[in-house]
Amino acid sequence: MNRYKQFSIFVAVFILCFTTLLSGFAGNAKAAEDPLGLSAEAAILLDGDTGKVLYEKNADVVLGVASMSKMMTEYLVLEAIHDGKITWDQPVKINEFIHRLSAAPGLSNVGLTQGEDYTVKELYQAMAIHSGNAATVALAELIGGTEKNFVELMNSKAAELKLEDYKFVNSSGLNNSSLLGNHPAGAPDEENVMSARATARLAYRLLTDYPEVLETASQPRLPFKDGKTYDNFNFMLPTLVHEYDGIDGLKTGSTDFAGYGFTATAKRGDQRYISVVMKTDTMDTRFAETAKIMNYAFSNFGKEKLFDANYQIKGQETIPVTKGKEDQVKVQTANELVLTIKNGEKDEYVPTLVLNKDLLNEDGELTAPIEKGQQVGYMTVEPKSGEEVSFLTSEGQKSVQVPVVAAEDVEKANWFVLSMRGIGGFFGDLFSSVVSAVKGLF
Repeated sequence: MNRYKQFSIFVAVFILCFTTLLSGFAGNAKAAEDPLGLSAEAAILLDGDTGKVLYEKNADVVLGVASMSKMMTEYLVLEAIHDGKITWDQPVKINEFIHRLSAAPGLSNVGLTQGEDYTVKELYQAMAIHSGNAATVALAELIGGTEKNFVELMNSKAAELKLEDYKFVNSSGLNNSSLLGNHPAGAPDEENVMSARATARLAYRLLTDYPEVLETASQPRLPFKDGKTYDNFNFMLPTLVHEYDGIDGLKTGSTDFAGYGFTATAKRGDQRYISVVMKTDTMDTRFAETAKIMNYAFSNFGKEKLFDANYQIKGQETIPVTKGKEDQVKVQTANELVLTIKNGEKDEYVPTLVLNKDLLNEDGELTAPIEKGQQVGYMTVEPKSGEEVSFLTSEGQKSVQVPVVAAEDVEKANWFVLSMRGIGGFFGDLFSSVVSAVKGLF
C-alpha cells in the first residue's frame, strides 16, 4: 500500500472519529438540555395550582394542536353556561351539515341524526369524552350563530387569556379540508396552531376558571343515546389501556399535520400537575411521554412551606415611622408561604420584602397612625441562583407573594409632642450648623 493511500485512509478515519466525537458532544448537550429525553417535539409541565413552570422543551414553538383546541370550545361553552346564555338541557336540532359531518369516515364522532334534538349536555359530553367533531361544530353554531362567528370568539378569548402563540381556524381542531367544504376561517387546508406554553395556559385557565370540566373529562366511557358506548381517547384514565394513577383529564388531539398530542392533568393528594406533549409519532408515544413527565413531577416536586406566618425578614424587622408615638413599627408576614419546588431545594430560596411605595414618604417612612394588621407590602421569594421563578400567568405570580403587615399599633403623636420634635429638630440642625462653621475656622 503506497504512502498516499495510507495517508488517505488515515484522514478518512480521523474525520470519522472527529465527526463521531462531535456528534457525541451534541447528543450529550441535547440530553443536558432535556433531562427527560422526550421524543415529543415540544412539552411543558406546570404546577396545577399556581401555573409555575417546572419543565419545558421547545415550549414556544408553534405547532399543530389538533383536537386539543377543543379545550377552547369547552371554555366558551362553560362560560356561556355560567353567564346564563345557554343551559345544559337546552335542545339543539341537528342540521344536514352536522349530520353529514358526524358520518364522515376517519373522523372521531358520535352519530347525530338530522332533524333530531340533542341537549347541550349530550353534545358537550360527546365533544369532551369522545372528541366528537360534529358535536363540537353543533355547539359552536349554537353559541356563535355560525362556526365562523364562533372562531372569532375563540381568537378573541385567546387574546383575553393572553395565550400569545395561537391561531384558530375552526372549532374542532380538524384540518379544514376535512370539514366537507365548509371551513369557517383560514385556508382550505389550514389547521389550528398553538405553542405548548399557550396550550398549557389554556388548560390552566380552563381548570382554574371552570374546575367542573373534570367531571366530564374524567369519564373513561360515554354511553350515548344512540345505544353505543364510546371510549374516552384519553387512554390514561382508570380502566383504560394506559391507566395512570391520578390522571383525570384533559384532552388528546391528532392529525397528520399535528402528529399526536396530549394535554394531561393528574392529582395525588393535594398536588395537581398539568402537562402538554406535542407532535409525537404515535398514539401510544404521547401517553408514554406523558407518563415520563408525570413520573418526573410526582417523584421530584412537592409543596413546601418555605416560611411561616408571622415571619420577619432578618434585618428588615421594622419600618421607620413619622408623626407617631414610636419612630418605627414591627412588620411580619400575614400568612405562610407555600410553593411547589424541587425536592431538597427549600433552602435555595431567599425572602424579599416589597413595600407599598404609595404608603411611604420621600424618606421611606410610614406615616402614623398605623393599625396592627395593616398591610404595608408583601414578601416574595427568589432562588439564590438568581433565576426567575416562572409562572404562566400574573395571577400565578401573586401566589408566591404573601402580605406583610404591621405587627402592632402605632398611634399618632399629639400636637405638643410633634411641636417639641420640630423645635428639637430645628435647634439640633442649628447646633450642627454652628459646629460645622466653627470647625471651618480651624
